[in-house]
Amino acid sequence: MKTLTKTLALAVLLPVGASAQAAVHAHIGHVGDGWNDTPDGMGLLPTAVAEAGVAASHAGYAMRDLSNLDAMQGHARHVLHAVDPSAVDGGPGAGYGVIKAATGAARHIELAARADGAPDGVKTHATHVATSARNAVTRAERIAVLAGQIAAARTADAAAPLVREMAALATALVDGVDANSDGRVGWQEGEGGLAVAETHLGLLKRAAGM
Repeated sequence: MKTLTKTLALAVLLPVGASAQAAVHAHIGHVGDGWNDTPDGMGLLPTAVAEAGVAASHAGYAMRDLSNLDAMQGHARHVLHAVDPSAVDGGPGAGYGVIKAATGAARHIELAARADGAPDGVKTHATHVATSARNAVTRAERIAVLAGQIAAARTADAAAPLVREMAALATALVDGVDANSDGRVGWQEGEGGLAVAETHLGLLKRAAGM
């Protein structure tokens, strides 16, 4: 709330050009620096990255013994908590979730790009950040489905391939995927993850003079 109040005050007090720039900077700040309902007031993108790290760690723990159904199901619940804490009671994540954080990051970076006076570089890199963040959302949503299927599995043999897919997707939340096999992970749909979003957020900040 303090961030929003400060932004509104700047819009009233500053000249038109300066207030437009303040709006651009405010939305970029929400993505990278701080937002009003995240754990410890972190930016939406750092929050998504932190939650994705928890998901990847526990997906890795689930992979340690693919013959142990109870362990796979327990760690799958922990992964689910990190991507969508609304779907499970308690867990090792921060309680915000990859889905909510990455969705918010994509939305606010697009608001920055649509603000009056946004530089062309901001508009360009906003597309890259938003697309990569939404790739993470798509993967996190699939992870949530897999976690439910793992929970319902009756045998370790049934759960194991689901755990393997979950672990690959959890890694891709941050790392992305070289979907077109060109030797690099781009920002495009189906490729970039949160690491690519972070890279392009840095380029976007530079374009915005931040």
